[in-house]
This record gives sequence, C-alpha cells and structure tokens, in this order.
Amino acid sequence: MLEPVWAVSRVLSKAGHKVSRVRVLPDMAWLEPVRNADLVFNLCEGIGGISHLEYKVASAIELTGLPFTGAGAWTMTVCHRKPLLNAVLETARLPIPQWSNGSPATLDRFPLPALVKPAAEDASVGIDQRSVVEDRQALYERVQDIAAQFREVVVQRYIHGRELAVAFVGDHILPISEIDFGAMPPGAWPILSFQAKWMPGSPEDRGSRPVCPAKLDPKLERLVVAVARAAWRAVRGRGYGRIDLRVDGDGKPWIIEVNPNPDISTDAGLARMAQAAGWSYGDLVLRVLAEARAELIVADESVERKTAERRKVAAGGGLG
Repeated sequence: MLEPVWAVSRVLSKAGHKVSRVRVLPDMAWLEPVRNADLVFNLCEGIGGISHLEYKVASAIELTGLPFTGAGAWTMTVCHRKPLLNAVLETARLPIPQWSNGSPATLDRFPLPALVKPAAEDASVGIDQRSVVEDRQALYERVQDIAAQFREVVVQRYIHGRELAVAFVGDHILPISEIDFGAMPPGAWPILSFQAKWMPGSPEDRGSRPVCPAKLDPKLERLVVAVARAAWRAVRGRGYGRIDLRVDGDGKPWIIEVNPNPDISTDAGLARMAQAAGWSYGDLVLRVLAEARAELIVADESVERKTAERRKVAAGGGLG
C-alpha cells in the first residue's frame, strides 16, 4: 500500500519539508538513511508481508532517539496481539467481549454466536462470513481452519449492535463514524470482513457504508468517547489511533479493536473522519506531524527536568 506514502509525501513537500522515502526490508539497511533524518513519518505496516512486525520498525527508530509519528513499539506490540490487548484492557477494567485463545477446554461452553479471527493480524485479514459461528461444530472447525492458516487464534463473543469508530489525533477526538450495514446481502452477518474493506464493489463492500458523523444520542456519544479514551490511555496510545466498538441493544459499548497508526490514505476512514471535522487531508497529515514534534518537546523537557533533579540530589548529598 504505497498510496499513503505518496499522499503524505506530497503534503509534506508542499509544506516546505525535504522528504526522503525509505523502503523497509528485513535486512535493516533502511535504518542508516533514517538516522540522518530530523523526524520520521512512520508509514510502515509490516515487513515482508507480516503486519505485526511493524513494531520492530518503531522499536528500531526509538533506539535511534529520533522523533517519529504515531505509536511506540510497546503500543504496537500489545495492539497487534489480540490476547495481549485483551489482557491489558481487562486489567484496566474496560468492557471487552468474553474471549478465548481457542484452546479446546475453553470452547465447549463458549457463548454463541462467536467471532473467530487470527490473533496477530489486522485490517480484517482472515475475517469473512464464516468467521461468525452459531453452533459448536462450526466453532471447532473455524478455530482449526484459522489456526492452520495463522497459527494463533482468538475467539470473541459476537456482539449484536451498532459498529462505531472513535479516532484520536493527539488529544483531539474526530467525529465518530458508524458502519451502516443496511444494504448487506440477505443472510450476511453485519461485519467488516476482508471483502468489505479491500474488495471495492463487492457485495459486502456495497453493503457496509460508513456514516460520519454518526447520529448518536449525546449521552451515548459521551459514554462511547469515554470508553474509547480509556482504552487509548490503557495502551499508552500517542500520535493518532482508532478504537472500534460495538454498542449492544442495552446501549453498552464494547471494545472490539484498538488500532494504532490506522490507515492514513486519502480515502480511508481516518481521512473521512477528519473531513467531517472540517480538516483537509493536508491538515490531517500536518497535525499528525505536529503531534510527533510535540512528543519531542515533552521528552526534552522531561530529560531537562530529570537532569536538574539529579543535580539537586547531588548537591544535597554534598552538604552532608
């Protein structure tokens, strides 16, 4: 997916920045030209087609001490391993659907319907209409199928209800987006499958229409934002991110996914939410850049403060 690379490059060049595009390969040769930059706009979404390895890129940049856009390595590691994410959110006492790692002992009494998906993928990879199962045999078979393809599996209780997304750019909350599944094919589950996300013109793409801003009761909107903000804080989110939720029939929001560094393409959901806020695509890119610069300022101030404190401690020790 090189479209966002070129789109972001155009915005930055137009704003007067000197831009170098660096391809990330497993051999780490990419790191040397990166070390010569003043700031890194991190658009890496994986290495060698393995999406969850993008945390290694963030980790390497962190070691250089360079400021960079988006989430840090810890956040990426947690959010791209769904069992880890669920554990973090559970520790923070946030609402997530009942889940399992797919072990046979946990499946016999797992509530149905359930959603079965790869534990270490994103962007709806491995999710299709067969991912939602209603009977025990289908659950066992789907878990085995996903395990054979992706090794690790996560099973979640399927939440009937509205699907919402809350996005952050720094502390700014963009207008909430909702997926309208009203035009889905008869009998299809209302889910954002791989087909819905990445196969334009397909029945599930046509049947899952984003609506932004979502029409929400103010009380529900405040609740959804509060839950999303707490989830973003729990994973130490920074820069920009998106929280996907479902709201059940009782009006309770459930966290489905936490997405650091979501797709920043010109036609992606984040850009659409920014547009609903009155931002141009250029505004979005430059605000993401500004957040990385602000992180650098905060880090520098923290270092200066700690250095001053150490000096005070040393001076105080000398008085004894």
